[in-house]
Amino acid sequence: MADVEDKPAPRKRADARRNEKTLLDAAAAAFVTSGVDAPVRDIAAKAGVGVGTIYRHFPTRADLIVAVFQHQVEACVEAGPALLASSSTPYAALAGWIDLFVDFLVTKHGLAKAMQSGDSAYQSLHGSFIDRLVPVCEQLLDAAAAAGEIRAGIGGFEMMFAVGNLCSGADYGDSRYDARRMVDLLVAGLRVT
Repeated sequence: MADVEDKPAPRKRADARRNEKTLLDAAAAAFVTSGVDAPVRDIAAKAGVGVGTIYRHFPTRADLIVAVFQHQVEACVEAGPALLASSSTPYAALAGWIDLFVDFLVTKHGLAKAMQSGDSAYQSLHGSFIDRLVPVCEQLLDAAAAAGEIRAGIGGFEMMFAVGNLCSGADYGDSRYDARRMVDLLVAGLRVT
């Protein structure tokens, strides 16, 4: 019996991973336009699959929301070092990453309400978000500060919190508020003059 418990879960085939990524990307796009309560049939249509396929991968809406959230967190985590390696400057990498982070926050319409629903599937989301993304943001901030491009001493948590607060203004649906423009101003304000 112990041998069975010690075996790792089987790895998904490459095509199964691609299909899951397609589903998660379609769900994220639907969440942007319709919130986390977007109809499953709309998500299935965007992904080019049947509704049953979504339920086979994600038996509950909470499972789907958590998977989208985690998928996007991991994409942001992976993007940090990649941007740092490929951008012309650490500041450019930071600005590019913050732009991706804003895209991530935009998909969260309705997530706060879902997280307060009492569904146990959401319990670890916030902690996971902080644990995975703050170190990446700090790495980018530290690199830009070490290069003399931004002020030193800005923490990853406070930067992400500020960006999150600027993005939350978009939830009010007033077309006079442009969250991305405000975040761009924040990021530009980090520069050493």
